[in-house]
Amino acid sequence: MTKFEPAANLYGQDVSAGIAGQPDGVIDLGPEFARLWEQAAPLLAIRDNDAHTLYAFGLARALLEAHPEADASVVLPAIMLHDIGWSQVPPDEVLAAIAPGGGRPDLVLLHEKEGARLAAGILAEAGWDAVRVPKILEIIDGHDSRREALSIEDAIVKDSDKVWRLSPHGIDTIMDWFGLTRGQAVRLCSQRVHGHLFTDEARSIARALAALESVTLWPQRQALLVEG
Repeated sequence: MTKFEPAANLYGQDVSAGIAGQPDGVIDLGPEFARLWEQAAPLLAIRDNDAHTLYAFGLARALLEAHPEADASVVLPAIMLHDIGWSQVPPDEVLAAIAPGGGRPDLVLLHEKEGARLAAGILAEAGWDAVRVPKILEIIDGHDSRREALSIEDAIVKDSDKVWRLSPHGIDTIMDWFGLTRGQAVRLCSQRVHGHLFTDEARSIARALAALESVTLWPQRQALLVEG
C-alpha cells in the first residue's frame, strides 16, 4: 500500500518550510491532459489499465526530458490513449491475450485497431493538431504488436508502456493478474522488459526498478520486515 501520511515524526520538528513547491523531476498532469484523461478514463477502467496509463504517462514525461528532439504533442496523447482499445475486448478475454505461455495475438491486434479508432474520435473532439493526429494513431495501432519503433516518439511510447511492468504498481498488478508470487512476477516482467527497449534511458530505468524489486525479495530485506 502506498504511504501518503507519516506514521511518526522521529525528528520531532516541522521541516516543511525547507521543501520547494515544484522541484525538478516532480511533474503534474496539466490541464490539457487532465481534459484528455476525462475522455480516456472510462475506456481504461479494466484490469488496472487506468492506473497503468497514468504511470506510463509519467515515464513518458521523464523520457521526453532526455529526448528533446521528440514531439511531446505526439508522445503524450499516444501514451494517454494507447490502451483504450481493450474496452472493446470482452473483459474475460483480456488477460488471455497476454498470458505467459499462451496469448491471443488476435486480441492484441484488435485492441490496437480499436484503440486507434476510438482515439481518432477523442482527438477530434479535443481539437488536437490535425497534423499530429495520424502520427499518434499510427503509434497506437501497433504499440504492442510491432517489433520495431517507427520513430523516437514511437520508441518512447513503447518503452514507457513496457517499463511500467517493473514499477511497484506494475509488479503488484501483474501478481494479481496471474496469481503469481512477487518473485515470479519480477522474473516474468524482467524477461518481458529487458532486451525489448529502444532508448538507453528506459533501459537504465528498467534496470534500476528491477534491482530495487530484487532487493525487496532478498532474505536480508525480508528479515528486516519481520523485525519491524
